[in-house]
Amino acid sequence: MAQCEFCSPLPKVLQNDLAFTVYDINPVSQGHTLIIPRRHVATFMEFSPLEWGAMFKLIVETQSLLQNELAPDGFNLFVSSGKAAGQKITHAHIHFIPRYKGQVVRISEDLAAEQL
Repeated sequence: MAQCEFCSPLPKVLQNDLAFTVYDINPVSQGHTLIIPRRHVATFMEFSPLEWGAMFKLIVETQSLLQNELAPDGFNLFVSSGKAAGQKITHAHIHFIPRYKGQVVRISEDLAAEQL
């Protein structure tokens, strides 16, 4: 089996002991960031309470960073859990997606586009 792409070395934007962030290589919006636990788990339902805390700390830090750098009008948090929900990488992660007024974003083929 091929090594998990999130378990391979990646250029990290922010990090702590239990999680890290990277910019999505196929962003749906400028600044689209992934929040990823260091421990390989398949779905977000497997996160420990400490991992949840570490990841939400990074969500807050990412929001501050992106607000200062890009000044988006809002943000979406998005999680796909399981193949039926559209999860393509079996290392759980959270999408943090900046949104800009008038922008149309297609998050996945299974979800309709939304416009602010």
